[in-house]
Amino acid sequence: MSTHAPRVLVLGGTEMSTRTAAACGLTVVNIEKPGLFEPGAKAHCEQTHLVDYQNIDLVTILAQTLHQREPFTKVFSQTEAGPLVAGHLTTALGLQGNGADVTRLLHDKLALRTCLNARGIGNVAAEQGCSREMLRAFVARHGAAVVKPTMGSGSLGVRKVLSPAQVAETWDWLSSFGMDDFMVEELLVGAELSVETFSVAGRHSVVAITGKDNGDGVVALGHVVPAALSRQQKSAVVDMTLRMLDAVGLVEGPAHTELILTPEGPRIVESHNRCAGGHINELVNMVYGIDLEQLTYRLALPPEPLQVTAPARGAAAVRFLVSPVGRVESVEGIEEARAVPGVVKVDVKVEPGQDARPLRWSEDRAGAVIARAESTEAANRSTRQAVDLIHIRTCPPEQLPSTTMTNVLASVNEVLDPFADAADTAQRLA
Repeated sequence: MSTHAPRVLVLGGTEMSTRTAAACGLTVVNIEKPGLFEPGAKAHCEQTHLVDYQNIDLVTILAQTLHQREPFTKVFSQTEAGPLVAGHLTTALGLQGNGADVTRLLHDKLALRTCLNARGIGNVAAEQGCSREMLRAFVARHGAAVVKPTMGSGSLGVRKVLSPAQVAETWDWLSSFGMDDFMVEELLVGAELSVETFSVAGRHSVVAITGKDNGDGVVALGHVVPAALSRQQKSAVVDMTLRMLDAVGLVEGPAHTELILTPEGPRIVESHNRCAGGHINELVNMVYGIDLEQLTYRLALPPEPLQVTAPARGAAAVRFLVSPVGRVESVEGIEEARAVPGVVKVDVKVEPGQDARPLRWSEDRAGAVIARAESTEAANRSTRQAVDLIHIRTCPPEQLPSTTMTNVLASVNEVLDPFADAADTAQRLA
């Protein structure tokens, strides 16, 4: 590995992501949580440090020491938990890119909503949750609401309150789930979308618009690229997304922005300065030939024109499997699903003997089917047909174990706010 290659710090590098970074000609130093480390990643890295990168004190000292010995060009993270810490380290090391202010604003959903409302970018009523009485009054004013943690991803802890009659049940759930830090927002109704963008030196380009299907719940059951939108709808969605990215001061790299197309026009739900999850980056690459993860790493190379937009070549969709809750007894229909025209991938995450969990967030989905087709409608049709052929049979549990947000996050080695226990949080983020 050449000592002249740009040296980058990666938080949470997997075997695939470190391989991608190294293939771009970068010298990779990987900091990964011990419980999530993939041994295959080591072959693509100059150094590997098994440290919890959400331990802010420890990772800051480690990054500063490594940077003093041999400077980094960029700090990257392609994980859901890493961008906030990457922004902090970018500021702490004095590097160019999305610093602590930008990443904190995108990580804190109430702060982002406050920023957008102050600038008149698709106003949505929202308040910090604090009591049963506050929740009841908010729902009474707006008729319905959504409660969700101020930080987080994957729809964890998100719950709809469809009427004042559901307030008491919702409050009891908030208490039992241990969700102390939450916000209450007016319920937005309409088609759900996400916009995948890429920014260079503060200039933003829309790469793709993704259609989403959440059914009647809050966890995504399917995605399709491109979304089926009229020219007017697309223009409004793009305009609002770009205004939001300017408002938060995003400097570079990918962003995944979720919106709802309400009767009053598009409204921002939340945004993240990372590639989307849920196989969306894979769909974008299939349709547009653009790998947003690879583009991200290329930001560390000497300045060069980056192709960040391209015409669509057909469509691609993913549909997720949802298992009945309980001990898995059998999984049938996988080969039949693979034989559906257009299907390119069938990935089932559960197998006999495992326990299938209730659908609380995206990590609880039981697998996925991906298909390509000539149109959005055809791609969706193929994935739905394939998913309908897969049958996961379970033995229902006698009793569901009680679960808290802390327990769920611990199962994936994450915390919502890694700065919560740091005494000098304000100074770190200044």
